[in-house]
Amino acid sequence: MIDSRLHVLRMLAAHGTVTATAKALHYTPSAVSAQLRTLSEDLGVVLLAPAGRGVRLTPAARILLSHIDSLFSDWEHIRGLLAAESGAYAGTLRMCGFSTAAAALLPGVVTALNTTRPELEVRIIEADPADCFAMLLADDADVAVIVSTRAAPSSADARFETQFLLDDPLELLLPLGHKLAGRTAVGLQETADEPWIVDRPGRPHRQLVFNSCAEAGFTPRVAHEAAEWDTGAALVAAGFGVCLVPKLARIPSGYPITRIPLRGDPAPSRHIRTVVRRGSASQPVIAEALEVLKQIAAAANPT
Repeated sequence: MIDSRLHVLRMLAAHGTVTATAKALHYTPSAVSAQLRTLSEDLGVVLLAPAGRGVRLTPAARILLSHIDSLFSDWEHIRGLLAAESGAYAGTLRMCGFSTAAAALLPGVVTALNTTRPELEVRIIEADPADCFAMLLADDADVAVIVSTRAAPSSADARFETQFLLDDPLELLLPLGHKLAGRTAVGLQETADEPWIVDRPGRPHRQLVFNSCAEAGFTPRVAHEAAEWDTGAALVAAGFGVCLVPKLARIPSGYPITRIPLRGDPAPSRHIRTVVRRGSASQPVIAEALEVLKQIAAAANPT
């Protein structure tokens, strides 16, 4: 077993403060400080130094951290080898994902694993992509489905393994009486003069919409902000604007609206990926969950 205090140090490096680390680990700040203090004493080096009201990592801590990621990756792989050897798969698999993935992709994994591994408890946790990475690092989740954003860790990050899952094309949501509603496809530039319904500032989908519109040569004129597909659909149905929704998004029925595919080369889309802790993909249950996700993604987007 790896010394749990190394995990605390790793989390401090990721979160920056003792308070944020304690929150992520479900500890008290004093417990985090105590574990790091005893780790420092046992190693005979200073790991933390005062920095204003907080702390900073010392050169010794940086040396230790440069080896911690590979240590944890090896341990995850060893756990997979032991699980495969023993054939014991009881326990809990925790999957997290953003709202669309939690609704359209993850339930199918639960259904499949309930059939093949009835002794396994499978849990779904809806979470934003940034929270998914934090949950994986804190060992609060085992498999994550995320939308690629600039803020996400890179594929070279030593803490995680990411794999492409599918491209989720964006579609234009229009009221039925709109002049473009009868089209089989629309160029995004044709909506440059429309009022727009977008997500709240700081949210990944808002940035995706703005990036897509910028590539089409305009900045959307924001009329309303809505975080839920249901709210956006209601505002579009009322004639208050247009919006972009992913193909996988499930819009409630009953609204007088239509979804129109977008033209483009490439057409605007979300890039969806799976993420696990590096080394853990060798664990049989996690490997099976990833394989089922690939099958569900292929069925959802056969192109």
